[in-house]
Amino acid sequence: MLTQINLRNFKCFKLLKLGLKPLTLLSGTNASGKSTVLQALVLLHQTMRDQEWSSRLPLNGSAVKFGTVSDIVDQAYGRRSFGIELRDDFKWYAWEFAGERDDSSTAEINRLQVNGRTSDSPTTLRYLLPLTDTIDSLSIRLRDLTYLAAQRSGLRDSYPLDASQLTPAVGSTGEHTVSVLYSSQDNHVLDKLVIERFPPTLLRQVEARMSLFFPNFKLQLYKESQTNTISVGIRTSPDTEFQRPVHSGFGVTQVLPLVVAALSADSESILLVENPEVHLHPAGQAAIGEFLAEVASAGVQIILESHSDHVLSGIRRAVKKDSLRSEDAALHFFRSRTESESLGIPQVQSPILDANGNIDEWPEGFFDQFDKDMNYFAGWSWYGDFCQWNFIMWVISDIESFRIAIAQMMAILNIATNFQREVCFNRALASADVVPGASIG
Repeated sequence: MLTQINLRNFKCFKLLKLGLKPLTLLSGTNASGKSTVLQALVLLHQTMRDQEWSSRLPLNGSAVKFGTVSDIVDQAYGRRSFGIELRDDFKWYAWEFAGERDDSSTAEINRLQVNGRTSDSPTTLRYLLPLTDTIDSLSIRLRDLTYLAAQRSGLRDSYPLDASQLTPAVGSTGEHTVSVLYSSQDNHVLDKLVIERFPPTLLRQVEARMSLFFPNFKLQLYKESQTNTISVGIRTSPDTEFQRPVHSGFGVTQVLPLVVAALSADSESILLVENPEVHLHPAGQAAIGEFLAEVASAGVQIILESHSDHVLSGIRRAVKKDSLRSEDAALHFFRSRTESESLGIPQVQSPILDANGNIDEWPEGFFDQFDKDMNYFAGWSWYGDFCQWNFIMWVISDIESFRIAIAQMMAILNIATNFQREVCFNRALASADVVPGASIG
């Protein structure tokens, strides 16, 4: 399992040191660096997969396209070099890349370290590693990881039947979902992910999972032998025939690639997901969070980026239900470097989740928009402004006793707010477990 990723002079980070767990949730404001963490992993992955013997790092590939060196190096502190370091339970790798020119579309490997062994400007590499390290588990997991981007393609009526070795994953936009499902339909899913009463094969378990999001979901795959294509039919009601995917709604076509990717993954593999909540009703978003927590508990490492407090609630529910241990979940909240430097606070904060699904701290901006809106409707709009650090400093800069009194009042208000939030969470947990036959898509 990946336990740490460090980035140096990479895009918006001068230096980032980020711990990873079986399930890691990246959240924060727009353009704060959440996607950068995923992109760093995908950048290594696509070179290892597409250019096995390359000793350079192409910045543009089938999964991500970065442009040139000047687009990827931190413009405030970097020059033409950047670094990526990864650690797992047994090894650590550190790459130092540099571009010959700002407009270079590839980066040279200036230095490579594996468990402290250093190679300067190495020329003979496989999977971006010395030949002695290409078969260890971390390099294989990086090469074979699955990345599902936020902009996923909808299902088409038919797909070319690709060879399974050419489409081992669903693709960054889900474009190979049907090919993976067809070619691996009889493979068994991980034991911990099997829904009882259904065969443990991929196709039947995908149908069973999808029916939890969309009641009565059924999927039919037809092989057209003359054209070597696969036609797709979807049904979400026992009273209708199978229909073309275009008639099934965006929610179905967006969730299916994620479910197929998760259920087709092997133990100890890596799944990167951007915005799993896209096109889903809030109840469906919470269910996706709970599902991904189950997948992580089964041995698949999940790193996801999300703006949805409902996804977070789903993860918290999974922890409270013991579907995922609290120590196996990491929460990271990102803010822009400008805000971080102006307020004198870390660019990344990491709240802790306990065994009851409670969170120890709620940084400003961390899934708190609902609270702010409720305060506004309750006539407490002053509370949000009052909590701003600069405003507090302006009010109390010369009145020490007033500062102490206000700090005490704020502590009481924070306790009350957190108590109210936990009461709401527990009520939702108690009431939202089962709504028989309800559709959430």
